[in-house]
Amino acid sequence: MNLRNPFKPVLLGCLLATAATATADTAKPAEIPVPLLWKVSDADNAVYLLGSFHLLKPSDYPLSKDVDAAFADAERVMFEVSPEEMQSPAMPQLMMQAALRTDGKTLQQDLDAATWTRLQAWADRNGLPLASFAMFEPWFMGMTISIMEMTKQGLDPKLGLDNHFMEKARAAGKPTAGLERAQDQIGVLDGMDAVEQRQLIAESLEQAEKGSLETERLHESWRRGDAEGLWNGMAADMKREYPRLYQRINVDRNDAWVPKIRQRLTEPSSDDTLVVVGALHLLGKDGVVEKLRAQGYTVERVCSACKAGAR
Repeated sequence: MNLRNPFKPVLLGCLLATAATATADTAKPAEIPVPLLWKVSDADNAVYLLGSFHLLKPSDYPLSKDVDAAFADAERVMFEVSPEEMQSPAMPQLMMQAALRTDGKTLQQDLDAATWTRLQAWADRNGLPLASFAMFEPWFMGMTISIMEMTKQGLDPKLGLDNHFMEKARAAGKPTAGLERAQDQIGVLDGMDAVEQRQLIAESLEQAEKGSLETERLHESWRRGDAEGLWNGMAADMKREYPRLYQRINVDRNDAWVPKIRQRLTEPSSDDTLVVVGALHLLGKDGVVEKLRAQGYTVERVCSACKAGAR
């Protein structure tokens, strides 16, 4: 799986112990990435919305001057989960506790025969003993598949856009905050019903079976700032094939975030805010960008390299 998965920031810390080692990336990019960046304004301040790719390569840096300017203009930076929680030593323990089964069943008992066969084939190809995951909830297995696939293709969570700006904000002394608590984010995963968890594994396996070309295509779309291409590659299929999963991990969370972003606009100050979240959350009619535009805010794409009129 790829950018479809908005939970990677929380999961990376505890899953990378089992993930394959990322390969070095020494290729020099032909161009600086075109940002997925929007500016939302009211009468006295603004919020910049920046679409993240949670795992990146050294060649994805430096970022564009548009992104650097947005960071410089912002007095505060917000993320899906605050840096304090993301970097807490308690995070892996919270995740593992949530993922452990308490019903006495095993992973195989949760899956239909066809999905179990596909999962066994994937595990064999990657040298991963499924017995190690027998007592974990299916959603944890689905996330493991996603992250292992991306890291072995040379994408590194330490270089992800979220982590980059967490470090940059710390160095600049800018205050940071999260749009949701880590436990809330974990709870969304752990609260999935059996159907949704099976969908997550199936979707993860589907993307893994497509191989590196799918991830490379999406990574290149992100580099080009291709919002339509990313939407079609990340969300359109999920919305059509796994609607309950799409609603839970994307729409419901976007709806919860919009009032918190609006609060930054309605506060009686001229302070601006940079919001860095997974690109999926900004795209399409269910995305934060269109939700804020529908509420009457002025929203413009900030992209010097884009064609005139791009949104």
